[in-house]
Amino acid sequence: MSAATVSRVLSTPERVSASTRERVTEAVRATGFTINQAARSLRMRAARTILVAVPNMGNPFYSTILDAVVTEAASRGYGVLVANRLGENPTEWLRDYFFSNRADGLLLFDASLDTEELSNLPLMRGRLPLVVVCDELLDPRFHTVTTDNAAASRRAVEHLVGLGHRRIGHLRGRQVKTLANQRWLGFQEAMRCAGLEVRHDWVFEGDHSIRSGHAAGEQFVRLADRPTGVFAANDEMAIGFISAIREHGLECPRDVSVVGFDDIAMANYVTPPLTTMRQPREEIGRHATEALLDILEGTPLQSDPLKMILTSELIVRSSTAKPPLHEGHTGMLLPLPS
Repeated sequence: MSAATVSRVLSTPERVSASTRERVTEAVRATGFTINQAARSLRMRAARTILVAVPNMGNPFYSTILDAVVTEAASRGYGVLVANRLGENPTEWLRDYFFSNRADGLLLFDASLDTEELSNLPLMRGRLPLVVVCDELLDPRFHTVTTDNAAASRRAVEHLVGLGHRRIGHLRGRQVKTLANQRWLGFQEAMRCAGLEVRHDWVFEGDHSIRSGHAAGEQFVRLADRPTGVFAANDEMAIGFISAIREHGLECPRDVSVVGFDDIAMANYVTPPLTTMRQPREEIGRHATEALLDILEGTPLQSDPLKMILTSELIVRSSTAKPPLHEGHTGMLLPLPS
């Protein structure tokens, strides 16, 4: 059996007959042979590795997505590197990965990076080997896989309206440069369609962390006139918000109904279990990885550039209920925390 045949079986098994693959596999198993990936990368000028850049590995939202990314990449013979908080000059750091042949493509979960600089990455068969995941970019050059953030936010607000809420606030997520925050836009549109006022004193600023949700809850209890429902732009902020108001004697949903976004694992196990918009995170990871590997391998995409929008699902749990008492109810007034 020639070295070329063994190489074909290990590198492109789909091009070799089943009987040949079986003989080579048995020989590899008997000898304990492994591929020298570094040498292979130098020879082929390809790392057979993709890079995943996330803004915060501590956020449990990414766990299911990353698991799907690793699974899909491995099934097609690629390794995965995960980069978290990329230093003072993240775009330069990412660019170095490609020019040093350490990664072939990038899944980008952080649209706050300088995408103009990233557009100068080396092309792969004429296409940019980069897929933006979850965040939305206005730049038409980039491939994106995301969910229906604005439409899902509308459905979250419509759920509160359907329960009878007319006084609804919003716990807003971080703003990315000059890009439109789709969940904020969806909230505003739903309120407008329902004929409800968007009160700025009922819009709380957050950064997707539990800590910022807790700070918003502290701000909420200080209000003399409170909303009866709050839509939070992600589950972590919703959980932090509920924790803060409970520290001051208020209860969810007795005093305020809360809707989150993402359906992270803990959303079903907090008290009360959280009503939320479930993002199809496993599908996000799988489709984004498939798209990136198709770019690397020259496989046609559904569109070029790819624009894939997946649908989120409303999951109703115990954190939402009909508004308390009557429409003008503002909740029990408490002394301001010292």
